[in-house]
Amino acid sequence: MSSYPLIIQGGMGIAVSNYHLARAVSMAGQLGVVSGTAIDAVMAMRLHYGDVLGNVRRSLNNFPVKEIGQQIIDKFYNANNKLKNMFKFTMPSLNMSKEKENEIVAANFSEVFLAKEGHKGIVGINFLEKIQFPNLAGIYGALLAGIDYIIMGAGIPKEIPSIINKLTNHEKVEYTCNVENAAEPKKMIFDPSRFGLSHLKLKRPKFLAIISSNILASTLMRKSAVAPDGFIIEGHQAGGHNAPPRVSGVFNDNGEPVYSEKDIVDLEKLKELNVPFWLAGSYGTKEGLEKALAAGAAGIQAGTVFAFTKEAGFTDDIKHKVLLSSNINVKTDPLASPTGFPFKTAEISGTLSDETVYNNRQRVCNLGYLRTAYEKEDGTIGYRCAAEPVEMYVKKGGKAENTKGKKCLCNALMAAAGYPLTDKSGELEKPLITIGDDYKSIISKAYGYTAADVVNEIIGR
Repeated sequence: MSSYPLIIQGGMGIAVSNYHLARAVSMAGQLGVVSGTAIDAVMAMRLHYGDVLGNVRRSLNNFPVKEIGQQIIDKFYNANNKLKNMFKFTMPSLNMSKEKENEIVAANFSEVFLAKEGHKGIVGINFLEKIQFPNLAGIYGALLAGIDYIIMGAGIPKEIPSIINKLTNHEKVEYTCNVENAAEPKKMIFDPSRFGLSHLKLKRPKFLAIISSNILASTLMRKSAVAPDGFIIEGHQAGGHNAPPRVSGVFNDNGEPVYSEKDIVDLEKLKELNVPFWLAGSYGTKEGLEKALAAGAAGIQAGTVFAFTKEAGFTDDIKHKVLLSSNINVKTDPLASPTGFPFKTAEISGTLSDETVYNNRQRVCNLGYLRTAYEKEDGTIGYRCAAEPVEMYVKKGGKAENTKGKKCLCNALMAAAGYPLTDKSGELEKPLITIGDDYKSIISKAYGYTAADVVNEIIGR
C-alpha cells in the first residue's frame, strides 16, 4: 500500500481551507490542508469577533513562547464579542517588525495546531510563492505545530525546500524576494534563534510544489538546492489562481484566456523524474481518482468539492447560494487578480463579480498581501497594488492601464470567509467567490454535506 494520501484537499484561501475542514479530512484518512494565505489577519479577526469557542486562545496558550501568545490575545481579543473600532492592521513587508513576525509565526502555529488536535492523521499547509513576505515566518510557525506537508504554488519555489530543511533545525534563513526596479536581488532574513526554541526537535515535512508544466518540474528537480518531494499538477480547470496559458494574448468571446495542448503536462515525461505526483483541476470525483491512478499519479488534489462542505470556511450564505443554484457562470478572469495570474470567479449577484458592485466600491489597499515591492530612486523600498486607488498606484510609478479590472482579492476573500472589513463608505466589503470548472458536480449536493462524505464518495466506500 502506498504511504502517500490518495486525496489531497486543496489549500483554498482565505480561510476556506480552515482548521475545521483540514481536521475533518485528516480524520477521514486523507491529507487535510489549511491555507496559510493571510492567516495572521484571519487569526486577528477571529479574536476580534470574540473567539466564541475559545479555540484560537487555546492554541495561542499552547504556543511555545507563552508571552508571545498572550501578547497577541491582549492585542486582538474582543472579550465582549461586540464589534468595536477596528484594530490597526500592520501589512507584511520586506523588513517587518519583530511584532509582525511574531503574529505570522503564531497564526500559522495556531491553525496547524487546531487542525492536528485530537487525532493522528496528517495535515498540510498551503502557501503562495506570489505572497512572499509572510512565508519564512509562516513556515516556522507551521513547523512548530508539527506540520506534515508544506505545499506551494503560484510561482517557482526553488528556494523553499532548502529553507524548510534549515528552519527544521532552527537555522537562520534568507529568501530572495521580487522587488521591481531593484539594482540587485533583495533578500529577506528570518532568524528563529530569537524565539529560544532550539531545544525543540522539529519534524521535517514533505514539500510538494504545485506546477502546470514539465519544464518547471524538471527545473525544480535540477536547480533547487534541495529537490521537492513531489508535485501537484494543477490544470487550468481548478478554482482560484490559474497559471497563464503558454500562448499569451489569445482570448475567447467571453474575454477568457484560451488554453491549448501546449498547456497539457506530459505525464510520461513527469514520471521520469521518479517522484510522486497528484493531479488537480476537475479530478474531485471517484472517476477522477480512477483516471489519475491509471495515469500513474499517487492520487488527486480536490478543492471545489470540499469548499462547500459543512466544515469549510465559506459563509453559510455563500454555500446556500452556490448549492441551490441551478446554474452558475464561472469565468476565468484575466484581469481580476493584482498578481497578473488568471483568476476564476463565480459570477453571482451581490458579489464583487457583479459589475455594479465592483464599480460602486471605493478602492483601498488595507491588507496588502498582494502588494508588489519596488525600489525607489533613493534606494528605499515602496509598495503598490494594482487594486489600490488608481491615483495612488500611478503616483508610486505604476501604469494606470495595469489597474483596469483589478479586484481587491484580499478584502473580497476575507469577506467570503465571514470576516468582512468596513470600506470607506462605512459598509461591509463584498465577497468574491472562486470555484473550479467542475462546480456542476456539487450543485446536486444537499447543504450540510461533510468532508467525510466527500472522501467516502471519491474513494468509493
